[in-house]
This record gives sequence, structure tokens and C-alpha cells, in this order.
Amino acid sequence: MESFPIQTSRHEDPEQEFRVRLTSKRKTTELMNRCCELLRSALDGQPDISEDSRRVLVQELLNFEAAVRLNVLVDGQPWDEAPDLEGTSYEEALCLDSLLDDSILDTAWRRRSYPKRILVHVVHALKAERKVLVGSVQPTSLTVRLSLQSIDALQQQATGLCEILNLKPSAASLQIHREVLGSTAMPPAGGAARGRQPVHRAVEEAAAQGYEADSRGAERSEEEEE
Repeated sequence: MESFPIQTSRHEDPEQEFRVRLTSKRKTTELMNRCCELLRSALDGQPDISEDSRRVLVQELLNFEAAVRLNVLVDGQPWDEAPDLEGTSYEEALCLDSLLDDSILDTAWRRRSYPKRILVHVVHALKAERKVLVGSVQPTSLTVRLSLQSIDALQQQATGLCEILNLKPSAASLQIHREVLGSTAMPPAGGAARGRQPVHRAVEEAAAQGYEADSRGAERSEEEEE
């Protein structure tokens, strides 16, 4: 493959750059391949051209591709030094910006339109839940039932307390109360237990009577034996 050196005029600045500046190596390669394919198809469609002429034309096409590569700069770099894939090219940035704009517009439209569509269904769902709750649970009846139960329990407790307060103590309980508290205790009303002996005294008398009965029985048995 022949190469063509870059020539500069005497009156021009040698440091001045005349190469074409590009931003995408991939796009340039695709465009060159498309042009070459078009020229090759046109060349193949000429059956009257001899093989030598066809070979010369193909070589000229290759020289054209080499000249294009030599006279372009991809992002300020020569063709051979430029990377093959540009991940942050201008076209891809524009594509990302357009996708972002489309996403923003779509999201804004959904936020504006979807609540109006969902509102009807939300209202129907709330009404259905209220109907179900009204059929299963009645707060007013439940509170009335609880209040009635509490009133009945209070009445029963009050009745039991009144019965306990109105009970009259028995004579035995009064006697035990006097024995426990001593002689300073107040005698019961009505004098029901005035004639009764204290519990301790009654126990002693019963024990003495039992001892006397046993002694009398022993004396009688001795007399009979004599």
C-alpha cells in the first residue's frame, strides 16, 4: 500500500495543522466502508473493464482509504493512535441526553395522569372495606355491651358487700373475738353471750369432770373386787 507524505508550501506555517478533525473513529470507518462497498459494486457492474484496469482502480481505492486515514485526527490523535471504541463520544452523549429527557417526560406524565386514574379504584376499595367492617364489627353495640357488663359486675359487688355488712356475728365468733382481744373488748349487743363461759374455762371444766368420772369408776371397781 502506497502512502502519500503530507507536503507543505513554502509560504505556509509548518506547524499549522491541515488535517480534518473528527470525533468518532467508528463513524468514520462505517462511512468509509459504505463508500468503498458502493464503489466496488459499481466496479463489478462494469464487465467491459479489463483486469489490469480493474486492479488499478482497486489500488486507487485503497490509496484513497489510506489518504483519508493520514489526513484526519480523531479527538486530536492520529488515526493509528486513536482508540477503536469511543465510550464517551459526542453522539453517545447526545443519545443518553435524549433518553434521559424521554424518561423525565414519561415520569412527569405518569405522576400527573396516574393519580387521577387510581383515585376511582381507591375510593371503591375503601367503600368495600367499610361495608365489610360494618357487617362484622359494630363499635356502638360493643361499647354498650361492655358498659352493661361492667354495670352488672358493679351491682353484684355492691350487693355482696351489703350482705357482708348486714350479717350478724354468731355467739361463738363473738366469744372468740372477746378471748382474742381480752376483757377490754366491748360486749355484744343484746347480751346474747353474757351467761356463757369463756372457751378456756369451759375446756378446763370439761377436763375436770372427765377426771372425776374416771376416778369414781376406778373406786367402784376396787370395791367390787373386795
